[in-house]
Amino acid sequence: MSDYHFVDLAVDDSLASAISNLERIGVDTEFMRERTYFAELCLLQVSTHDEIFCADPLNRGPDNDKPFGEFWNTIVKPEWVVHSARQDIEVIYQTAGLMPRAIFDTQVAAAFLGFQPQVGYAGLVKELFDVELDKSHTRADWSKRPLSDAVLKYAAEDVQYLLPAYEILVDRLEDSGRLDWAIQDSQDLLDPALYEADPSLAINRMKGARNLDGRARAAAAALAAWREEEALRTNRPRQWIMRDQVLVDIAVTCPGSPADLARIDGLAEKTIRRTGNEILRLVAESTHDESGYRPPARPDERQKKMLREMQRLVASIGEKHHIAVELLAPKRELSAAMLGNRDSRVFRGWRHELIGGELLALLENF
Repeated sequence: MSDYHFVDLAVDDSLASAISNLERIGVDTEFMRERTYFAELCLLQVSTHDEIFCADPLNRGPDNDKPFGEFWNTIVKPEWVVHSARQDIEVIYQTAGLMPRAIFDTQVAAAFLGFQPQVGYAGLVKELFDVELDKSHTRADWSKRPLSDAVLKYAAEDVQYLLPAYEILVDRLEDSGRLDWAIQDSQDLLDPALYEADPSLAINRMKGARNLDGRARAAAAALAAWREEEALRTNRPRQWIMRDQVLVDIAVTCPGSPADLARIDGLAEKTIRRTGNEILRLVAESTHDESGYRPPARPDERQKKMLREMQRLVASIGEKHHIAVELLAPKRELSAAMLGNRDSRVFRGWRHELIGGELLALLENF
């Protein structure tokens, strides 16, 4: 099945009709985000057991910021089979404000069966079906219209094998007793918090800010929130508003005048003219940090020893159950658990049953 139906969602409801009563569909997206904060959905590919649709969402009215509401309400009803679903879920959620009721991520599922944890779609198709997919259009401009037949066929292939792969993976997971594990990890990707922009948390994404404290930390948090709001308002990448290092340098030096700002390396004169007063106001108001944040200290020898013990335990259990350690409990989660974080997914679901309890017992004596 390599043929596809090209559907203009603004004028054609054939896709909605085809999937309205289905239990499960394959889904992939093509989008552009190099010049914008939000990814722009450019193409939606959907597969059923009999057909492939390449749906165009770009033809919409200028006053409709959540286009095709009836269509989105229809497409989120079936379970979605997706490969490496996070970006696809994000662009759909930001476009339509909706998520599917359930997903099955074939990349997640494959990892429980001994595949590399980040196996690509083409690699999985090769392993399961001995088919080499054409990847020559990976960098296509998906916003361009019209899309060529070659590009659309390439896009159609990205969903062609999803449902057959689902059937194979589910059979193998049931045989190994790990189907529930794959379903749990797939469903974790439907947490709206993963995709919502919260300016108050923007500092957590600012490179270099984790080592700041006191007034510098307060200034960095205020500047990061301001930049996030600007990026959201203008729909521009946050690094286009101001680079991380520039924000950190401002937070550390706490400039008090336009002349002080002019001495910040990488801060353009036009930016100072346009937003300098706002930046200076934010810095002046950030006199102290009320969050109680403390930069992470370097682990001492006792902590290093405990982390090694935790890693040995994870490696032993991973080897016993043939699960990659980065899938079971990556080092960053172990470090957080050692420092008291009990919200990690290593203490939830199948991981808690497999290793979380033993890790907690180990940590009781720490």
